[in-house]
Amino acid sequence: MASHIVGYPRMGPKRELKFALESFWDGKSSAEELEKVASDLRSSIWKQMSDAGIKYIPSNTFAYYDQVLDTTAMLGAVPPIYGWNGGEIGFDIYFSMARGNASAPAMEMTKWFDTNYHYIVPELGPDVKFSYASHKAVKEYKEAKALGIDTVPVLVGPVSYLLLSKPAKGVETTFSLLSLLGKILPIYKEVVSELKDAGASWIQFDEPCLVMDLVSEKLHAFSEAYSELESAFSGLNVLIETYFADIPAEAYKIITNLKGVSGFGFDLVRGTKTLDLIKGGFPTGKYLFAGIVDGRNIWANDLASSLETLRVLETIAGKDKLVVSTSCSLLHTAVDLINEPKLDKEIKAWLAFAAQKVVEVNALAKALAGHKDEEFFKANAAAQASRKSSPRVTNEAVQKAAAGLKGSDHRRATNVSSRLDAQQKKLNLPILPTTTIGSFPQTIELRRVRREYKAKKISEEDYITAIKEEINKVVKLQEELDIDVLVHGEPERNDMVEYFGEQLSGFAFTANGWVQSYGSRCVKPPIIYGDVSRPKPMTVFWSTTAQSMTSRPMKGMLTGPVTILNWSFVRNDQPRFETCYQIALAIKDEVEDLEKAGITVIQIDEAALREGLPLRKSEHAFYLEWAVHSFRITNCGVQDTTQIHTHMCYSHFNDIIHSIIDMDADVITIENSRSDEKLLSVFREGVKYGAGIGPGVYDIHSPRIPSSEEIADRINKMLAVLETNILWVNPDCGLKTRKYGEVKPALTNMVNAAKLLRTQLASAK
Repeated sequence: MASHIVGYPRMGPKRELKFALESFWDGKSSAEELEKVASDLRSSIWKQMSDAGIKYIPSNTFAYYDQVLDTTAMLGAVPPIYGWNGGEIGFDIYFSMARGNASAPAMEMTKWFDTNYHYIVPELGPDVKFSYASHKAVKEYKEAKALGIDTVPVLVGPVSYLLLSKPAKGVETTFSLLSLLGKILPIYKEVVSELKDAGASWIQFDEPCLVMDLVSEKLHAFSEAYSELESAFSGLNVLIETYFADIPAEAYKIITNLKGVSGFGFDLVRGTKTLDLIKGGFPTGKYLFAGIVDGRNIWANDLASSLETLRVLETIAGKDKLVVSTSCSLLHTAVDLINEPKLDKEIKAWLAFAAQKVVEVNALAKALAGHKDEEFFKANAAAQASRKSSPRVTNEAVQKAAAGLKGSDHRRATNVSSRLDAQQKKLNLPILPTTTIGSFPQTIELRRVRREYKAKKISEEDYITAIKEEINKVVKLQEELDIDVLVHGEPERNDMVEYFGEQLSGFAFTANGWVQSYGSRCVKPPIIYGDVSRPKPMTVFWSTTAQSMTSRPMKGMLTGPVTILNWSFVRNDQPRFETCYQIALAIKDEVEDLEKAGITVIQIDEAALREGLPLRKSEHAFYLEWAVHSFRITNCGVQDTTQIHTHMCYSHFNDIIHSIIDMDADVITIENSRSDEKLLSVFREGVKYGAGIGPGVYDIHSPRIPSSEEIADRINKMLAVLETNILWVNPDCGLKTRKYGEVKPALTNMVNAAKLLRTQLASAK
């Protein structure tokens, strides 16, 4: 019985690629040094999977930024602004598209389906001259082969690539991206031909868009694409891989009838209904890649249950055609539990990171083949039983409080217009008030202080003194820049979710459980293993300390319940909404304590609310109902004069704008600049927004510094569709990933732009 891994984490067990990328971007190391680090990591990953007994090992899943950008490079689809003149695309053009450069902004970045991973959105139009411009897939296949490891090269499928793209600037929004299919397929044929010549026997095409609700025209594109590629597939085995949700019945029917395709991969963790489709009929002689090991969470697989499911599938596909696989790429999990020596032993036994999931996949394949490792299965069963019976998982008081939420929609007593009037009397802000989103640059010195405090190398007194000094520096800088509503810069926080999880019950933490979010940016999701509550105040001390340093309003900074949920590894033994309600009650306690302490502006970030939206439209309403309700729970008890902000970033918001309005926040700051101001289109189409709103005026994920004129132009575009008295001026997101040398001039230009427009608006009256 064969085994397969859809994809594997790239950053390395100790984030080796992250540090190599940042060293290269800072000009401290060469391209050759970066490539050496990447090559060593790839070799290690391939060898690890080979040693574990995996038959179908992926290659070309190791992106320097993301796999969609890799495909854009492969197709030579570089926007003209980056000055590419043909030839093999190198790091200069590749990273300019991802991060921008001195003369060109970065391309749009958005969420990869409903994950916290991101990709660079291709910008396409009828005039794009596609060409085979990156031979990375072939190069990596040969690299593995030279090590004696035969891999399965992975390509983003042609139809999903186009469906994940957008019309380039100047191209009509109605332009059919699928009309470009005939132009990119010849390049796919070239890649397939080169891989075949290099010795590849299998190629994996990732087509995750197949799990979406697609109209017939888009579904037909899959038939058209793979029928056209069929001749190139001669002598090869081809796998079409889907993941993240159930595949709709019509899509299942179309792909399983494709003649040139040898196998189909399905997510059987998040796509449990797909099992019924398979049981209803699976094509004879085709391979079924059964994604039974969860690629998106860190809980150990219930091996006995999975084996039972696989045995049913074996009777359908046949013993020699069933392949045990992961539900999706392991990119979305942490790397290896071996790097967690300090993790609680009981909880550790309940977990499986990427390295352990590779072992689980192979153990299941061996068991199906009649070589069951009885001790391994026995230990797994014991861990499953331990988790179900552990008293640390359940808190009856928390469950009772959450159950008591039923029967109320938890709205504030007065409408947002009345609240804004009351808040303005108290805050006395100018029109177009300026603010930032929360974090300020995390310097090397600041990271050192936090690291040494955690390692108990400095005292709590010294730590508090150092953090207070950093807060004072950030406060004084904002006052010098003349920003209206201040933040304390979050110097005590390494990560916005981890910080709160560390202070809430029901959470566990790793030392090295890093997961890639985009580029070199890694996050360390907490693990929610039990019922959640707040033992004591979490932010009141730092917020009141910061407020004491200034007469200007100081925002209390919190992460919202939906974002904490979506950016954590969540328990899978109860519905997600129940866990979210528990978190909401904990944040509600914190909000009310901040208000009592004199904090009049409180920001409750819900950066990941849109990210959690299910991929199927039939599931949207229920998710949005409990997600928006969870947010309202957090602040339903505050006074009218307390201004509640929220923040959202890097997702498409237009389709949930009415749910955003229903959150009933006083002010929302929202990503706008990097997505070509798509957000503004919803207001041009007539949606009325009565609360305060701050669409981001510049992209903080690029080192580029926008001019005052550029920012003023963006604000004017906003004023064309939004009322002057509700518009705020702010960056797209927090500033922690930037350097002070970038932040100071960018914020200076932002404030100057706001002041210029205030003057113009005053003189126009």
